[in-house]
Amino acid sequence: MEQINAGGLAAAAPASTRRDKTVIEADHLSRSFGQTRAAEKVTFEVKRGEILGFLGPNGAGKSTTLRMITGLLAPDEGTARICGIDIASDPIAAKMKFGYLPESIPLYDEMEVIEYLRFVGTARGLVGLDLQQRIDRISTRLGLKSLLRRRCGTLSKGYRQRVGLAQALIHDPEVVILDEPTNGLDPRQIIEVRHLIRELAKECAVIFSTHILQEIAAICSRIIVIHSGRLIADGTPEELAGEFREGWQVVVEGSGVDPQRCEEMQLAAGTPGAPGETVHQWLGDSIPDLDHLQKRLQQCGSPLIQVGVGRESLEQVYLRLTGGEELKR
Repeated sequence: MEQINAGGLAAAAPASTRRDKTVIEADHLSRSFGQTRAAEKVTFEVKRGEILGFLGPNGAGKSTTLRMITGLLAPDEGTARICGIDIASDPIAAKMKFGYLPESIPLYDEMEVIEYLRFVGTARGLVGLDLQQRIDRISTRLGLKSLLRRRCGTLSKGYRQRVGLAQALIHDPEVVILDEPTNGLDPRQIIEVRHLIRELAKECAVIFSTHILQEIAAICSRIIVIHSGRLIADGTPEELAGEFREGWQVVVEGSGVDPQRCEEMQLAAGTPGAPGETVHQWLGDSIPDLDHLQKRLQQCGSPLIQVGVGRESLEQVYLRLTGGEELKR
């Protein structure tokens, strides 16, 4: 809750500055499948150091947008650039700049893990000692050292996901694009992947697509909400919550104001807040007069604790934006 004092509104937080290099540019990307419009003029940029969360339900257009950005799917209209390189006009140069973990990991089941990583690394232009050092580093980082001689087809879903992450990171890309990267991982592995993504963001840009709200809230510095193929919100978690305010809230001690006196004081009936506190919604059209309100509440036996602007949770913001469609928990 944003608090105010007798002087009025709290000072607004300074606008975030994103001075780092722009490494992803999506410009009016659109794509249809038959009569279904999977993406509609999706436009955004991502800068180095950002962890951009793609949030939306299954079928919202997240994977379609990522496939257009990575050159796996040609847009009906619009362009995508990776580090300034147009993915359509120079796909090989653009693809050297990013690592991509798709939702369905493209593993060759008959290959050993080390063979698969050598194959991917060679395709990325790595050879000799450089290739071996990259494999050693990424397999250690992702806990795959003991599994290098295992066939990919014998791995559990969690370890298949780790191998998928390894192939996306083996060439030290400037951009990392992850589609549902924690899918199939146990809680400890999810925490490890979150830590890895934060480390990656120190040197590159990360796009992290998911339909799980907890993942977005835990890791992303910026969120894009996609619904029915359209980009409907873009900002930090704090900015998105700040755009949708629940109005002035009056927090008092004890059980709150007697319901029979609420109307005359322009208060809604109280609801439980923190232990020993009650929250009343302010019904007035203007900012509450703190001195007057404090005196009236004292007379009612409900001393004022604070007055502030209630903000919706990220989940409430999402439900408002998408017309109530639920997220997976």
